[in-house]
Amino acid sequence: MSEQILKDLSLFSPEIALTVTLLAGIVADLIFRRSATVVSAVVMGGLVVTGALVLGQRDLNTSIFSNMIAVDPFAFFFKLVIILSAILVVVFSLSSGELNSPGRKLGEYYFLLVALTLGMMLMVGASNMLMMYLAIELSSITSYILSGYTREAPDSSEAALKYVIFGALSSGLMLYGISILYGLTGSLDLYTINRVLPQVLATGGTTGFALLIAGVLTLAGFGYKISAVPFHFWAPDVYEGAPITITAFLSVASKAAGFAMLIRFFKVTFIDTNAVSLPVGTWASMHGFEWTSLVAVLSVLTMTVGNLIAVWQNNLKRLLAYSSIAHAGYMLMGVVVMTNEGLAAVMVYFVVYLFMNLGAFYVVMLIANRTGSEDIEDYRGIGSRAPFLAVALAIFLVSLTGLPPTAGFIGKLYLFAALINHGWVWLAIVGALNSVISLYYYVRIFRNMFLRGGEQAAAPLTFGPLHTATVLVLLVPTIVLGLYFAPLANLAQASVRIFGTP
Repeated sequence: MSEQILKDLSLFSPEIALTVTLLAGIVADLIFRRSATVVSAVVMGGLVVTGALVLGQRDLNTSIFSNMIAVDPFAFFFKLVIILSAILVVVFSLSSGELNSPGRKLGEYYFLLVALTLGMMLMVGASNMLMMYLAIELSSITSYILSGYTREAPDSSEAALKYVIFGALSSGLMLYGISILYGLTGSLDLYTINRVLPQVLATGGTTGFALLIAGVLTLAGFGYKISAVPFHFWAPDVYEGAPITITAFLSVASKAAGFAMLIRFFKVTFIDTNAVSLPVGTWASMHGFEWTSLVAVLSVLTMTVGNLIAVWQNNLKRLLAYSSIAHAGYMLMGVVVMTNEGLAAVMVYFVVYLFMNLGAFYVVMLIANRTGSEDIEDYRGIGSRAPFLAVALAIFLVSLTGLPPTAGFIGKLYLFAALINHGWVWLAIVGALNSVISLYYYVRIFRNMFLRGGEQAAAPLTFGPLHTATVLVLLVPTIVLGLYFAPLANLAQASVRIFGTP
């Protein structure tokens, strides 16, 4: 027993490193209360060490702590996305005018950010429903605090309160679904649930309907984490009221963790691993219920509502919030397919989405630091006042639209190809039409930056070398991955293996 525990702890090393980083950040803040730079350096070092430990787990495919957490290639991929996002957000925080105002202490901010990262890391590997819920709660509670961190901002407290209310509702729905599943199967372990489901359904009666209700309620909990319609109402207000750094982190890392958990839950729990006559990836255990159709409807609603409401937004953070909702709809298209090809497409999309979305948020933050505004109308003449940032933002927005030769085009190409290859042509057409809609509200920003003049006396906006270097770190992959994407595609295809599935 002791040997097994030690072995499990060794495989749990990335999460342990994050926990140590959290404690080290608290100690550093107590010792160097006047210097947020020291705490940020401690946190950055801990995140880099955690990333290195994650890289050492690339070829593992096992579970630890009695199947509570899976350590497999699928979790490896999403952990890298989360860690890279966290490192970039720490860099963003050093340049944030909202956070670095005089008199503000940032120690709590940095170790709450580490706690949020730890919760997301646990989410992507959780293979027990109790572990899933605890991981969601860890990430959610820290998200509530961070979203209201700038208390002096007029909409910050409102954002945090709305986030708490919607989070509590979704947690209640998910817990009810988990309780029904436990009542039907007598287990919270996903692998055990998958094994006994055929026997439970064979008893007939109302078990099939109860299982359907449990699946829908659990899906509602996941839908909240990925801000899928109709569970998206918290996202626009939270994204607008939270510091831009947290908005950017939630838009990428929180979605990555939510999608990873959703995919693992459905693929491990409901796919029939014993079905010989059915192709791998068939949602056979539901005995006739079209889960793919339900997820397809969610996908269409999410991308359409997100894009249509974004058309009317003037605040750039709010616009990017609705854009983020729409992108969740695009990624749900890959979940509809639920084959290795579909999952690999989702993974490719997440990497390119990381660079282009964080890049857009970072440029918006830098411009807001200088102009004090996030309104689209105040972007008039930015093309002449800050040409480098304006061109960078334009490239990020073109990539978010999905136009060549940017990485966003490759991400959508993989998603659409997976859909067409598995007969979901109509869904691919809806996705393409939604991309056209998104081009409209992105073009509004282009028009103000390059075609409309600002105040004649407006001085040029200058930025430091750290700002320029960070923009380039995000901009170069956005362009390069649109031209040379084979290594990313190969990594995604090698990482679709989920422990306990064929």
